[in-house]
Amino acid sequence: MGKVIAIEHLTLDGVMQSPGKADEDPRDGFRHGGWATQDQDPAMQEAMGARMAGGWSLLAGRMTYEHFAAYWPSQAPNPFTEALNRVQKYVVSTTLAEPLPWQNSTLLKGDATEAVAGLKKELAENLVVFGSGVLVRSLMAGGLVDELLLLIHPLVLGTGRRLFPESGTGLTAFELVDSATTRTGVLMAAYRPR
Repeated sequence: MGKVIAIEHLTLDGVMQSPGKADEDPRDGFRHGGWATQDQDPAMQEAMGARMAGGWSLLAGRMTYEHFAAYWPSQAPNPFTEALNRVQKYVVSTTLAEPLPWQNSTLLKGDATEAVAGLKKELAENLVVFGSGVLVRSLMAGGLVDELLLLIHPLVLGTGRRLFPESGTGLTAFELVDSATTRTGVLMAAYRPR
């Protein structure tokens, strides 16, 4: 049975919105897009790559899938681009329709937690999630996230969508299973639910 591993860039105040580029996710008037790019470090790619070693598939919500599908297929060849283009992609969405535009993409229909729970039982490989905040929050509520790799940047934004909302989360305990700090001050912390 595969595991769900969520890889998330966060600020010190828990914001996960739009880490990659300025126009990535401007919902709610968010103006700080691209905040994670200044802290990139090869150690971060190594930590992410370790979660993608062996067999894995990409699991994504609609917004992340659309951003990735518009970006990665047109990038110059490199190991990360080739891995993302080649890997099987499972997309959770109630608004997208098949056929999906990016190669090796499958639309998961119905309730997200039920679809992912079924997929976990069916697959031997891990399901790796990048971003996809709405999806990750629903999977955490359903007890389906097996590991969180949090890349915590030394930055406070004061506004933006957060991984853990102020209400509705409930008490959840985690254990730290791995940690390291990059040269740029990003804390990479891997947690598993207790």
